[in-house]
Amino acid sequence: MTRVLIVDDEPAVRAALDRALRLDGYEITLAADGREALDSLADTRHDAVVLDVAMPGIDGLQVCRRLRDAGDRTPVLMLTARDAIDDRVAGLEGGADDYLVKPFAISELLARIRALVRRHEFRRSELLALAALRFDATARRAYIGERPVALSARECIVLQYLLLKTGQIVPREQFAALIPGWDAGTSDNALELLMSRLRAKIEPGGVRLRTVRGLGYLLEPATAV
Repeated sequence: MTRVLIVDDEPAVRAALDRALRLDGYEITLAADGREALDSLADTRHDAVVLDVAMPGIDGLQVCRRLRDAGDRTPVLMLTARDAIDDRVAGLEGGADDYLVKPFAISELLARIRALVRRHEFRRSELLALAALRFDATARRAYIGERPVALSARECIVLQYLLLKTGQIVPREQFAALIPGWDAGTSDNALELLMSRLRAKIEPGGVRLRTVRGLGYLLEPATAV
């Protein structure tokens, strides 16, 4: 289960976010200030941090800077009542991955968290394999056995994510969020064309890339029933 740390000095805000994220299926840790947040992050691995900027003592910017200085790349979504450009720039330069100005819609917060977790999971993968197909995420190269497979930049992104989600149906909207220049309005035909080209390149490696109509795409071993 995805674990999220919520850090805010306002009890009502913590309670509201705790309730909303638990209903969305997240496991939640709560912290009332920067010191509690740092202690929690030192003790337990989290998949994302929702971090208020304005807190007494160690504020959100300091927490984020300390995390990054320690080499911790946990995704951080900053929350603030400030909407000045300079404040947003300070948060992003301090290592935050995204920035949300209060007041905000819970639906937007949940969408931002999902996107951050997906991108972080995507970056963490290095060497992925299924049957005879291998993908080196660092070098951005695919192989069937020892034979290189020529992939476009978009095909590399899609293949890496499909390998991360082997055996799971991946909705098309998730690919739109990952591929630079694409969005939710990208046509089904454009994505299906990309998948068709990728399918022709990788299926000789003993894998099957299925289109699950109305749902998304599924990568599995070719022998799967």
